[in-house]
Amino acid sequence: PSSDVHGQPSRVRRGIGVALVMQGTAIPYLDMGGASIKMNDDGSFNLLVGATDLGTGSDTVLAQMAAEVLGVPLDDIIIFSSDTDFTPFDKGAYASSTTYISGTAVVKAAQIAAERIKVRAAKMLNVPDSRDIRLVEKQAMAPDGQSVSLTEIALDTLHREDQEQIMGVASHVSPSSPPPFAAQFAEVTVDEETGAVTVDNLVMAVDSGVIINPLTASGQIEGGMTQALGYAVCEEMVYDAAGQARERDFANYHIFRADEMPGLTAIFVETFEPSHPFGVKAAAEIPMDGVAPAVGNAILDAIGVNIDDNPITPEKVWRSLQKENPA
Repeated sequence: PSSDVHGQPSRVRRGIGVALVMQGTAIPYLDMGGASIKMNDDGSFNLLVGATDLGTGSDTVLAQMAAEVLGVPLDDIIIFSSDTDFTPFDKGAYASSTTYISGTAVVKAAQIAAERIKVRAAKMLNVPDSRDIRLVEKQAMAPDGQSVSLTEIALDTLHREDQEQIMGVASHVSPSSPPPFAAQFAEVTVDEETGAVTVDNLVMAVDSGVIINPLTASGQIEGGMTQALGYAVCEEMVYDAAGQARERDFANYHIFRADEMPGLTAIFVETFEPSHPFGVKAAAEIPMDGVAPAVGNAILDAIGVNIDDNPITPEKVWRSLQKENPA
């Protein structure tokens, strides 16, 4: 036991806890996403997806996948999403499925468009086999180093010879639900006199396959840990005998403010998921899974009391300590 500045036994204890978690990606044979992509006459592309960006950054991630296939910068992909009047069908933004399911549909559609671009480029560059053409940096490159810009290809296809609209349309349903895995760590301080728990640090190491966009993926993990922290220690709904809720406002139903948050660290341990063309898995829901058990284990480490009733409020900690150490 530690002591305070006056040499008295300290009532504050610290602990570290860990939890190992997994979470499926999408619902097999059910979730379906569609995408269409159209080449414009300046060499840019319109990407239409039914997937909805709920703030997850999925518009950016899906556009990144299309840009990778087509060999263009992200700015050359103009994405339209969510409007069911003119976008392809999508089951919805749920079940951690958008990057995995809708992303595969985007890749398939982009590959269809890319093949037509390569056919046109091969003809313009006198290359016998269009499979030898590479799309890179807004150019179609021949094996001998010759190239033609995507703008020139677009002008040729739309205005000059054998005119056609280069376009790709595809959908995807997965027979599998590959799980991301994670190790969640929590560092806590517990006041034995009051039962108050302060979560000082949360660290999550995540295997979500290949990370397409590290910044938005980190935001997913940090945001999920933030939401899960409320479930772990403070977001409680209590009802009286008449069924009336005790917590009726955000003064009593406490949600963490920015200045109350612990340190948050997201670590990605990348693997390649073979059922996706770019090797991705989900990152959306798994950060919800580990905070509560990791915090509970950290409290157990700190004061030797195991509390498995969430949220772990000061009252529950205090009562558990009284049972362990009756007067």
